[in-house]
Amino acid sequence: MIEKIGNLSLNLKYYSGTDLYSDGDIEDELLKIVSENSDYDEIIELDNRWPILYHLSKQRGNIIDWYPFEKHSKVLEIGAGCGAITGILAEKVTQVTCVELSKRRSLINANRNKDFENVEIIVGDFKKIKFDSKFDYITLIGVLEYAPSFTDSDKPFHEFLLYVKSLLKENGKLFIAIENRFGLKYWAGAREDHTGQLFESLENYFENDRVRTFSKNELTEILKDVGFKKIDNYYPMPDYKLPFQIFSDNRLPKVGELRGLIHNFDQHRIELFNESKVFDSIVSNNEFSFFANSFLFVCE
Repeated sequence: MIEKIGNLSLNLKYYSGTDLYSDGDIEDELLKIVSENSDYDEIIELDNRWPILYHLSKQRGNIIDWYPFEKHSKVLEIGAGCGAITGILAEKVTQVTCVELSKRRSLINANRNKDFENVEIIVGDFKKIKFDSKFDYITLIGVLEYAPSFTDSDKPFHEFLLYVKSLLKENGKLFIAIENRFGLKYWAGAREDHTGQLFESLENYFENDRVRTFSKNELTEILKDVGFKKIDNYYPMPDYKLPFQIFSDNRLPKVGELRGLIHNFDQHRIELFNESKVFDSIVSNNEFSFFANSFLFVCE
């Protein structure tokens, strides 16, 4: 079943009838906002709730807006959510195929990006979807950490990535944005992004098998295990959700450059030390890539 919302296609063929992921009733508000507005800056300024900022901020697009995508290419966006990244991709490539478990989130995405003719949103479990062709690019932005929740395997991250890799064309590229479990903010008293617990990722998620993030070395090893040969590492700051700057192994931050990039909008936290000063010490000791708050991996 295909619905048209503006120029955009909403594919419900694989929808189970139940939304399997949600931020709750605030998504009804988000749907109303995107249906009635084309710019959200004033709304964000007047409403300090995290879901409003997270789903509607233009800052979200910074994670991939800088990348030189090939114009005549196809992108698969897995876990497209409310469409914060979808519009950026649609401006850069020929075709964007979004997959999302939630119909309500997909409706938000569709209404905010309804002017794009080159976007199809498929609602359902992406492993059950039969794609017509392979993709030049696939994005996993805030998705990989949930692999144990939707992959029945002793090695859920490996199995998930192997399947994703099978959907890439030869020389295709996979984008992974994810928190660093050793990010400095967690040492300084920020709560783990997914569980809300203090120090949980530093303690290796001993009481949690539903979600997990990785160090740079851990994730690199998994990517190599599943067959990726070339991995470029980037470091969004303050994190990949609302990045103000993105560093790379070819251009790491210098002492002083991170002092204005310490933000925590999503949860209450404690503050055990001055992160800006500690980042200066870390940078001067060439350890930034270990303590960066999050990663963007570009793999092929």
